[in-house]
Amino acid sequence: MKIHELPKLNTKSKKRVGRGYGSGKGKTSGKGEKGQSKREKIKANFEGGQLPLIKRLPRKRGVGAKKPRKGGEIINLNNLKNLKKGAEVTLDFLIKEGIIKEKRSPVKIKILSFGNLKVPLVVGLPQSLKAKEKILKSGGKVI
Repeated sequence: MKIHELPKLNTKSKKRVGRGYGSGKGKTSGKGEKGQSKREKIKANFEGGQLPLIKRLPRKRGVGAKKPRKGGEIINLNNLKNLKKGAEVTLDFLIKEGIIKEKRSPVKIKILSFGNLKVPLVVGLPQSLKAKEKILKSGGKVI
């Protein structure tokens, strides 16, 4: 006699549901009373009508997945008031002085008129009309 030829002693038959009260699994056959889960199949990710997790978390669903806009940089006259007299204000000069970060040097730059300018500067960047007036009023030049 070999081990694989021995008769199985601990065989257990499958639970037979829906075979009357005496079986222990009669009437509702272990599915409980009434309700959605008894009547139909529910998806694994269903949360009882609450907004599903996939909709609550915007990650990787289009929100913020767009490329960042290449925005411009706004420079106020307040930022330029500490520069030396007669300095020529250009993009390279602003990066060198640390007013604009080199890594994200913008495509568009505009000088706005917030603040007062007392130092005459030579400005070679686009500026607003009021900023232009203040630069010229301080004795500077606009290229």
